[in-house]
Parts: sequence; C-alpha cells; structure tokens
Amino acid sequence: MPSIDPLGPLDRLLATADAALRTVAGHARSVRPYPPGSGSGAPAAAAAGDDDGLDAPARREAGALMRVNHVGEVCAQALYEAQALAARNATVRAQMAQAARDETDHLAWTEERLRELGAHPSVLNPLWYAGAFALGLAAGRLGDRWSLGFVVETERQVEQHLAGHLERLPAQDQRSRSIVAQMKDDERRHGDQALAAGAQPLPLPARALMRAAARVMTTTARYL
Repeated sequence: MPSIDPLGPLDRLLATADAALRTVAGHARSVRPYPPGSGSGAPAAAAAGDDDGLDAPARREAGALMRVNHVGEVCAQALYEAQALAARNATVRAQMAQAARDETDHLAWTEERLRELGAHPSVLNPLWYAGAFALGLAAGRLGDRWSLGFVVETERQVEQHLAGHLERLPAQDQRSRSIVAQMKDDERRHGDQALAAGAQPLPLPARALMRAAARVMTTTARYL
C-alpha cells in the first residue's frame, strides 16, 4: 500500500524553505554519533586537535578534502529536498525525505570535522545549494522514475568520489577516514534503494554532464 503524505503543498513548501535555511545558515545536528573509530561519542564531544599527530600539511589536505565533502552534503540536502518537493508519488517522496535525513548526519559530521581541523566551510555554500536545488527540481519534474535514476547516478558518482578521498586522506587521520567510509556506505545504500524503487537509467550525455559539473564543484570547493 502506498504511503499517505500528511503534508499539503504549502506545508511541503514551508518545510523545504526551512530545510534550506538550516542547511546554509544553521548548524546541522546528527541523529547518529560519529562513525565507529572516529571518536567516542557525539561530534560535539570530540576534542578539537585530537588528530593523531597530524602535521600542518596533512591538516590542510584533510581540511580541503573535508570541505569538498561538506559541500557535497550541502548539495545532497538541496537535491533531495527539491526532488521530494517535486515527487508525484507519496512513497517516492518519503524515500527522498528519509535519504535527506541520512544526509543530515553527513552534513553534521563533516561540519564538525572542519571545525576540528581548523578549516572553514565553503563561502559559496548558498550558491551550491541554489544550483543543486534547481537541478533536483528539474530532475523531479521529469517524473519519479527519472528522478530516481538521477539519484542512482548521483550516488554512484559520489561513492566513487569518496573512494578517491579515502585514498588521499592522511593515513593517520582516522577520524576523517571513518566519517568518509560511513558516508560511502550510506550513499551506496541510497543508490540501491532508488534502483529497487524503479529508477530509469540516465542516458550517457546526462551522466557525463553530471561528472563535469561535479569536477567544477570539487575543484572550486577545495579552496573557496
């Protein structure tokens, strides 16, 4: 039986606006604690500077990579919120909303990790959010199967991106590495769930365009 959406269009619009403000201007709060191996307890309890002896170059590299990952989570919030808003089926809408809640944990973890490393979030986060929201809304307007296909391709690309970061993060930075590893597992699960829900595979040109846009974002976010 399909799920029943308790919210009307106006309620969903207000909830989406609230999510945007909390993502860009607020401080994310996770439901799950830091992944195992990255510290004992919630992110707020982690001691800044407890980095297994990271030297300055390693700290800068870890900070740059985690800034990119934080931007990715800002974009994930925008994509899922927009796709949930545009979804035609209440079950698909609920699936998008649940994925957004999972991504909120990622947003909180990467935000806290940036603080621990003494690194700053991207100054372009409002721009990243707006662009991703527009893209997610466009995908949602194409219909639920195409929207789910967009989720599958996005999560597969993010999973590959995170695998690359696991190779590049300093070996002694177990805190960042554990966060990224858990994020990678979650992204794989989101993609699998979207595929099982009836995703329509995207054509090759669309996948290539998504990769090109992601390269622009990741390159810029390392520094800004």
